[in-house]
Amino acid sequence: MTKKFKSNNIDWQEVWNVKNLIFIFAGTGLAVLAMKGFMIPNRFLDGGITGISILLHEIFHFNISLLVIVFNIPFIYMGYKNIGKTFAVQTILAVILLAIGLFFIDINPITTDRLLIAIFGGMLIGIGVGLVIRSGGVIDGAEVIAVFTRRKTGFSNSEIIMLINTIIFAVAAFEFGIETAMYSIITYFTATRATDYVVDGIEEFTAMNIVSSKEEEIKSCLVNELGKGITVYKGERGFLPGSFELKTDCEIIVTIVTRLEIKQIQDTLIKIDPRAFIYVQSIKEAAGGILKAKAHAH
Repeated sequence: MTKKFKSNNIDWQEVWNVKNLIFIFAGTGLAVLAMKGFMIPNRFLDGGITGISILLHEIFHFNISLLVIVFNIPFIYMGYKNIGKTFAVQTILAVILLAIGLFFIDINPITTDRLLIAIFGGMLIGIGVGLVIRSGGVIDGAEVIAVFTRRKTGFSNSEIIMLINTIIFAVAAFEFGIETAMYSIITYFTATRATDYVVDGIEEFTAMNIVSSKEEEIKSCLVNELGKGITVYKGERGFLPGSFELKTDCEIIVTIVTRLEIKQIQDTLIKIDPRAFIYVQSIKEAAGGILKAKAHAH
């Protein structure tokens, strides 16, 4: 059985990192603005846990702050078990801030124009989600359940999230009318594109390439501590301006990660070798090796 990526200790330095805290506060603030100023007053939905929370709030008039917390609890636990303790702590902080903002902050509806709501509401919540992901956490458990379920079933993140959102928008069409549901779909896709832009791509798999003078420690950490598979290429390092003739043999370590894992793996590797050269490449698809083969591929 492949060991799942997770950190056994909470990196409090990472949790209280000023940049990460700014991202979390800014991200949750934008999410509150989008939900209270655009979406909730007009019964517009986003996808994932946010969409489910708004939907149940509108139908049953439950407190939306409580819904956001309750629905995210099981997914925070999944993240704790499968991604890491630091990720879980940062996600808890983001979810609590979002719930507090939704409970205490009152914002008058900014506009009633449905197209403007779909575009700007989606853009603001998408940027907010992206900033929180950049901090190392999430404010929507759908991201975590997609990663967890993909490992168990072989279906892609996008397929799992699409299934969840199809159910949400179908219920919205039944309860609020087809037109509101259609505008909510526009909101969702606007949010997705905004998140893509902030996170710099949300491909379900990303190739991380590492060149380091401490390659053995890096390889051991990736495989034995983080549970990642690696591929090693032989290469040459050097070829720099002023010292082009000075070159040495090196190993180029390649590992495939999900976007939720990128930041924490980078932080871990930088602690081993602060001078490590790390670059990330977006890839369209990956299968085989220790990656779960798609269950429906054949």
